[in-house]
Amino acid sequence: MFEIIQILRNAKRPRTAQQIAEELEVTKRTVYRDIAALQAMRVPVEGEAGVGYVMRSGYDLPPINFDVEEAEAITVGLALIARTGDRGLNRAARSAAQKLADSTRLSETVFASTWGVEEPEIIDLTTVRKAIREDRKLRIYYRNAEGVETRRTIWPIAIAYHSEAIVIAAWCELRKDLRHFRPDRVSEYEELNEGFIGEGDRLRQEWIKDYASWL
Repeated sequence: MFEIIQILRNAKRPRTAQQIAEELEVTKRTVYRDIAALQAMRVPVEGEAGVGYVMRSGYDLPPINFDVEEAEAITVGLALIARTGDRGLNRAARSAAQKLADSTRLSETVFASTWGVEEPEIIDLTTVRKAIREDRKLRIYYRNAEGVETRRTIWPIAIAYHSEAIVIAAWCELRKDLRHFRPDRVSEYEELNEGFIGEGDRLRQEWIKDYASWL
C-alpha cells in the first residue's frame, strides 16, 4: 500500500489499476483490494476501476528524521548496493532512495563507486532470494573452478556479496553438506515445488558460525 501511495503521489495523471499492477508486479485484484483498504483508512485516493486513480493534493506521509551520520550512512549504503550485481536489489535500492527522498533529506556530500561484481548471466538472484525466504529447493547445473559440470539440488539459505564474487550458501543434496555456489558458474537452473520447510533457520545458524570465523 505504501508503494501505491508513492506511485499516485508522483503521478502526473490518473493511473489505472493495470498500470499500477504492472509496475508493482502484482495482480489487478491486489491493487483493487489495497486501494479499498487505503480509502477505508481515509487516505485521499480518488477514482474507480476502469477509469484510474489519483491522490488528492496535500497528502503527506509521516516524516522520517535522520541525523547527519545516519543520512550519510544510508546514502552510501544504498549506493554500494549497485556493487552486488543483484538486479533485484538494485531496483529495490532505487525505490528505497526515492521513498526516503520524498520524506527526508539524504546526504549530498558523500558518494560511493558503483563498480563491483557483474550481474550473473543465467540465474536471477531475485529468484534465489525468494527461494531462501520460502525454504524452497532449486536444481542447478553447476561448473566448478576446473570446469566440471554437475547437476545439484540445493537448499539455498543465504547470499553473501563480496567485492570479487557473489556466493550462494546452500545445503547440497549431492555432497550432503553445506556448500558455496557462485552464480556466475550456474549454466542452468530450475525452481522446484519441493521445499525444506523448517530447516532453513537451523542450517543458516550453522552456516553463520563457520562463515563468521573466516570474515
